[in-house]
Amino acid sequence: MRIVSGKFKGKTFTPKNFNARPTTDFAKEGLFNILLNYFDFEEIEVLDLFAGTGSISFEFASRGTNRIDLVELNFNHLKFISVVIRELGLKQIHTIKGNAFQYIKACCYKYDIIFADPPFELDGIDTIPDLIFDKDILKPEGWLILEHSGNYKFETHPLFYQERHYGSVHFSIFQRKAEEKESE
Repeated sequence: MRIVSGKFKGKTFTPKNFNARPTTDFAKEGLFNILLNYFDFEEIEVLDLFAGTGSISFEFASRGTNRIDLVELNFNHLKFISVVIRELGLKQIHTIKGNAFQYIKACCYKYDIIFADPPFELDGIDTIPDLIFDKDILKPEGWLILEHSGNYKFETHPLFYQERHYGSVHFSIFQRKAEEKESE
């Protein structure tokens, strides 16, 4: 795993005994190049669901994001993430050991970006956008970014914004415009 840009650009970490599928460097670089055009990383608050290796949270932290809440269920993954957080001195990443679906249901905080990277074979991937928008934990104009395989298509979802794909990695981006929230 490598941090592709920012303060810690080029820093590598080797997770051992992992059964996670980290987002590829190619896909991360493409996604963050898009995000750079829409968001000021130092001004946003991020939720990283199904964090796995933590690589997405580390990318946001490397670019100056000051609040990142990271949710991961696997103890070994969280242990690895905690080691990297200590090594890099990242006080802005808050780790939460828990089930991402349960976290969404209990969450009362609003984020600018919610990144969800569930295991591709996990049941319920297609429910994640509705769960997040029904719970109203994304700020107006904020983005939900759902990483998934090509087996899923979200273009017909009413809050679908765009899809990007990098090899076998697909990012579906959802957004509720400020005026849409006001008209509800």
